[in-house]
Amino acid sequence: MNLHDWIDELCDVLDIETEVDEALVLDLARDAAHNVERPAAPITTYLLGYAAALHEADPERVEKLAAAATALAERWDGKDPEAEAEDIELDDEAIKLVDAD
Repeated sequence: MNLHDWIDELCDVLDIETEVDEALVLDLARDAAHNVERPAAPITTYLLGYAAALHEADPERVEKLAAAATALAERWDGKDPEAEAEDIELDDEAIKLVDAD
């Protein structure tokens, strides 16, 4: 069994139908683990999944949200999360997505 098979089986068990951009999720998990701390990886990917569900899993929106999360992780130093978040440049659509939540 490989990762793709695992995802298919897990979707069946969870009774969901969705396409997963494996590389996007794995890259985000890696960036969160390396730049924040290891436990941030599953939490970050969970929250991306939650955001994806809120936005009906539109792939373009998910990519923008993942890019915003990656930018936050890359700038993270644990000092002041609010100050770090303000430095992240998002396009207007991504800002609308984040503000809508």
